[in-house]
Amino acid sequence: MTRKLLTAEGYKKLKEELEYLHRTLRPEITAIVSWAASLGDRSENADYQYNKRRLREIDRRIRHLSKLFEVAEEVPYNPVQEGKVYFGAWVELENAEGESLRFRIVGDEEVYGRNDYISLRSPMAKACLGKAVDDEIHVRTPSGDAYWDIVQIEYNVSHEETDDSAVLERE
Repeated sequence: MTRKLLTAEGYKKLKEELEYLHRTLRPEITAIVSWAASLGDRSENADYQYNKRRLREIDRRIRHLSKLFEVAEEVPYNPVQEGKVYFGAWVELENAEGESLRFRIVGDEEVYGRNDYISLRSPMAKACLGKAVDDEIHVRTPSGDAYWDIVQIEYNVSHEETDDSAVLERE
């Protein structure tokens, strides 16, 4: 695995997930599997089969997160970033038709389950990096070239609870 960048919030969230899986969920499921196995015939025991499958999924996620943290690098906010788009920024864009997008540029491991996060490696993020408010960005898309103006850049703003912001479809 190559080096993986994570925002401070993403690093903390994934660490908490690993801790929860390892210390809480895995022991609970292991106890259920042991109990179900003690009931006898495992081939017809739905509790055993379901929870054994769940245990494998948990173990797979624990392995993935453990390997991730071997190469993960937490990128904390730095006041020097203010005014320009860098890793961890919330960016709001607007095009000539008045459509707007709002997203946060994060590491690959943080985008899952969030429609308002985009990967640092995405074409949109790459086009935004280093730009300031009122700069125009050009993004080549399958449906043609797109031009957007940067309207707002924010750092250290928690939008964890709101998921109603504009959504950028991942390519």
